Amino acid sequence: MVEIDRDKTDAICVVSPHAGFEYSGPVAGAVFSSVHLPDKFILLGPSHRHIQTRLAIMQKGAWETPFGDVPIDTPLAAAISGQTDLLDEDESAHAREHSLEVQLPFIQFFKKDITIVPISISYDTSFEDLKELGEAVARAVMETGQKVLIVASTDMSHYVHQQEAKEKDFYAIEKIIQLDAQGLYDVVNDENISMCGFQPTTSGIVASLCLGATKAELIKYQTSGDVTGDYREVVGYAGIRIG
Repeated sequence: MVEIDRDKTDAICVVSPHAGFEYSGPVAGAVFSSVHLPDKFILLGPSHRHIQTRLAIMQKGAWETPFGDVPIDTPLAAAISGQTDLLDEDESAHAREHSLEVQLPFIQFFKKDITIVPISISYDTSFEDLKELGEAVARAVMETGQKVLIVASTDMSHYVHQQEAKEKDFYAIEKIIQLDAQGLYDVVNDENISMCGFQPTTSGIVASLCLGATKAELIKYQTSGDVTGDYREVVGYAGIRIG
C-alpha cells in the first residue's frame, strides 16, 4: 500500500531510497506522495558496480517498467550535457544498475506520462565534480524554463546495528536538512557512514540551492529492521523533500 500525504507541496528535489520495495517502499512512497509531481524528472543515482566513467548520462531511448515505457527526455539531457564536460553518454552504466529504475513505479503510480534524464554517478567522484554536476543540472533546468523534479537516490547505513544506523544516519540527514552539500560529503567520509548515494544527494543539494531552495524536510525514516524485526544488521532509509 502506498502511503499518501494529502498535504502535497511543490519541491525542487526529493531524496528517495532504492532497496527492495518491501523494505524501503514505505519511505519512497511517503516522499513521492508528499510532493506535486511534474512531467519531467532528473534522476541522480549511485553506481553499485564499476563503470567506465565518473558521470554517465543516457540521452535517448526509454526505460521499461510494469507500468509502461518511460521515455528519456533527449532535449533536457542534451541541455545538461551542454553545461559540463564531465558527463559521458554511456548506456552500459545503467544496464545493471537498480538505484534509478526502482524510483519509476512510485512516480508512475501518481503520474502516467513522464520523461526522465538518468545520471549514474561513480563512487569515486570528487566533491568538486559533484558540485559542477549540480550546477550544470540547475543551469539546464533554468535554461529550459520547465518544471522538473530532481530525484537523488540513496539508502543510508548498511548492515550495522539499529542504534548505530540511526545515530550515523541522522548525522547525514541533519546536513541534508541544513542544505549543506559540503557538510554532507564530509560527514559521510569523516564518520565512515555507509550511505551509498551520498554523491548524488550532494549534487542534488547543490542543484536545489542554485534553483532557489530554502528548506528541506524529513518526510519518513525507517530501517529494514522495522520490517523484519531483526535489528542486529539493518539498512537505513530516508525520504527527504527539498524546496
